[in-house]
Amino acid sequence: MSDEATASHPSGPAAELPRLSGFQPRTGTLDQWNAAYVRVEDYLRAHRIHNRLHQSRVIERVLECAALRHEADPRLDPVTVASEEIARIMQAWFASHLGEGARPPERLAAQARVAMLLSDLPSRWPYAFLDLENTPPEAHVAMEKSALQAGPDMAVSNMVPRDIDLGTLPEVAGDTLETLERWPIIRLLVLWTLFAAVMAALFYRTR
Repeated sequence: MSDEATASHPSGPAAELPRLSGFQPRTGTLDQWNAAYVRVEDYLRAHRIHNRLHQSRVIERVLECAALRHEADPRLDPVTVASEEIARIMQAWFASHLGEGARPPERLAAQARVAMLLSDLPSRWPYAFLDLENTPPEAHVAMEKSALQAGPDMAVSNMVPRDIDLGTLPEVAGDTLETLERWPIIRLLVLWTLFAAVMAALFYRTR
């Protein structure tokens, strides 16, 4: 392959750097930051952010924040730091649209992600994602309208057992059984009557 072809198709981690011309980390290796770049890019794609220009802007912003943290503590993994930074920035953006209120962060993030899908924000406003200053008002309104409204919080209650009310049936049945116990002849007549009824029914069905 010629030198010209090689120059037009750079390989390795350095191939990603022209897309982030302002990103110059002082700590960590290029391989580590390239892996962090890929992790953030995959995260954006998972949220349907496919606009390449906006991807580059967001990734550079995230990696710059991650590089500052890594410079303060080089023992940290750049991939982990970048993942934490994109999550933090997203949480702040979610709160700017839906408000934090009394909701836990996990619930806010879930509602905001559903609102993004329902409002089709990545397709309708591809440059609004994670832009706290230039989000169009209509995108903000669409996010608010699409946010899920949660029901009331669950309340713990005590259920007191109650006796089952069967009406007068138990009393009538109890009186009947007591009468049959006191009068054996009546009990015998009842049993023979039931036996005769069963035999009559069988005879009727087998004719």
